[in-house]
Amino acid sequence: MRIAISLQPLLNRGLKVLVLLLLSSMAVTAQSADSGKQIGIDRFLDQHWQRPLAPQGTPPGHFTDLERSLSPQACGSCHVPQFQDWSKSLHSKAMGPGLMGQLVEMSPHARGEHQACIRCHAPLAEQADQLVDEISNGSPPLAFNANQDTTNPLDNSNLHRKGLVCAACHVRNNQRFGPARKDGSTPDPSQKLPHDGWVSSDAYQDSQFCAACHQFEPNEFSLNGKLLENTYVEWQQSRYAEEGVSCQDCHMPDRKHQWRGIHDPETVKSGVTIKSELSSSSEQIQGLMTMTNTGTGHRFPTYVTPQVVMMAYQEDARGQLIDGSQRYFVVARRVPLNLSQEIFDTRLAPDETARLEYQQNRRPGATNLVIKVYVEPDKFYEGFYNSMLQSGQMGRGAAMLQQALNDARQSVFTIYEKRLPLP
Repeated sequence: MRIAISLQPLLNRGLKVLVLLLLSSMAVTAQSADSGKQIGIDRFLDQHWQRPLAPQGTPPGHFTDLERSLSPQACGSCHVPQFQDWSKSLHSKAMGPGLMGQLVEMSPHARGEHQACIRCHAPLAEQADQLVDEISNGSPPLAFNANQDTTNPLDNSNLHRKGLVCAACHVRNNQRFGPARKDGSTPDPSQKLPHDGWVSSDAYQDSQFCAACHQFEPNEFSLNGKLLENTYVEWQQSRYAEEGVSCQDCHMPDRKHQWRGIHDPETVKSGVTIKSELSSSSEQIQGLMTMTNTGTGHRFPTYVTPQVVMMAYQEDARGQLIDGSQRYFVVARRVPLNLSQEIFDTRLAPDETARLEYQQNRRPGATNLVIKVYVEPDKFYEGFYNSMLQSGQMGRGAAMLQQALNDARQSVFTIYEKRLPLP
């Protein structure tokens, strides 16, 4: 008797095993490639951000005067959109009057103290030397003027006043560095390009690049077990890191050199979702406002300098606030001016919610419950600058600190305001 045996089940099973082995092999290969890529990024950044940065040295002899220049205006002669974006960014104002007002009070020989600030605010060695010259000689003029920068792309004087310039991120030893082109291509060595082209690195699209200035090292200053500057770690611990959403995706969309953050109303609005509701009677007013961090890839806000205020109050028919009816909830990491302790930390991790519950007797003449959220980007600095000026110990930097104090007071903006009519 012949027994018919079907080989199809065995073939199917073997095919499934083969597919699983193939997929497993591909996953291991991809994981190995990702690991190798990250090792390359780590090595690049370890070298790229060695502090203090080394001087550029002597430029190649075939470089033109424009190619030798470290001025942002020199870069802007070709990279026009990037320069225009940078010019309006806070990176270009990183050596503003608040910082310069403090630095000119230091000894010109205290380079270590200078580096505590300029390692991020103006990290080039050439900028460090110019800062020493200004402190020593009182030149350029000590009254800070944001429009004092020359438009001459060959003029490298006053470079330290220009903050985080293009070269701080893109030039080492007169060699240019940057990401690959948007289409993924890199320079062709045989092609003659200005300043000998550039060296391409994936590091420029990795969040770790930003950590060089937006993350303290584990042994640096902390309060209540948390580093004072901890933005990169906050991102690492969020779902955004797992989803592959980098710092650059939010702060440099389409590679724009704007780095908008807590000082920009639209950016702040896009990072949170705010809701409000009202339940009231003729005698009692009950309201609720919630604010959820739905779009910020780190704590909101991330640093100790800003604060975000949730506020509710009763308003009369003339649109006037009824005194005594206010209720507040402050979202911030509050520290004293001497950084001696953490007073409180109510900042919102990604997807966390803050609540302001309002419950009060209705005041005579009240017609609306007003619910609003406003942002004070420079709250800590405002108190700090004022304290320094009030101390009476400021000399050469006093005028700059006064300007910084005025700027801080004017930086406040509202991101949400709603009037809920009372029945």
